[in-house]
This record gives sequence, structure tokens and C-alpha cells, in this order.
Amino acid sequence: MAQSFRDLRIWQDAYSLLLKVYSLSKDFPRHESYILESQLKKAALSIVANIAESQGRYGYQDKIQFLIVARGSVEETRSHLSVALGLGYIEKKPFQLLDDSYQNVAKGINSLVSYIRRQKNQQ
Repeated sequence: MAQSFRDLRIWQDAYSLLLKVYSLSKDFPRHESYILESQLKKAALSIVANIAESQGRYGYQDKIQFLIVARGSVEETRSHLSVALGLGYIEKKPFQLLDDSYQNVAKGINSLVSYIRRQKNQQ
């Protein structure tokens, strides 16, 4: 398994998406800075933070729990992106690229959870 959270492909992907979310949300209307923009950024940041925290845990169940929280934050991020699309704050193409990419992050988290469970069962 990776030595550092930064070595995890899933963290790298989520981090890259986080930077895109921050860049994209700069164009949101000013009145959204403390509402949708803030919630979107927090959810996207939670993904990378919880993946990183899972890597720092020793127990299998602790690792899995933080990954489950990260997966929930993926869905929260996707929901906020859908709202931004519906309100006309983002265009369909960037939305679709981000949404598809976040679905891939969720799949990667699921794969990592499965890997950790297999490791646990082998001991």
C-alpha cells in the first residue's frame, strides 16, 4: 500500500478536482460566496482530507470509516455541482466533466475500501 496519502492515485485525482472546483467557483455570483460556493468547496475539500486521514489511521475499520465519509462527500459535491448547473452558474460541459470525474473518484474509493477489507480478511 502507498506510504503517503499523496502516493494514492485516488487522492491525486480528488486533489486535482478540488483545484478545478475552486477555480470554477470563483465565477459564482458574489451572493453565493457564503452559501453554495462555500458548501461546494467544503465538500470537495472533505474528500481529499478524509482520504488523507484514512491513510494515517492504523486500524482497518478506522481507515474504512474515513473513506466512507469521503465517498459521502463525493456525493455531496456532485449535488452542489448539480445545483450550480441548475442555477446557471456553470455550463453543462464543465459540469459533466466534473461529475464524471467525481463518479470515478467514488469508484476508486470503493476499490480502496474493498482492498482494505481483503487485507483485513487475510490476517
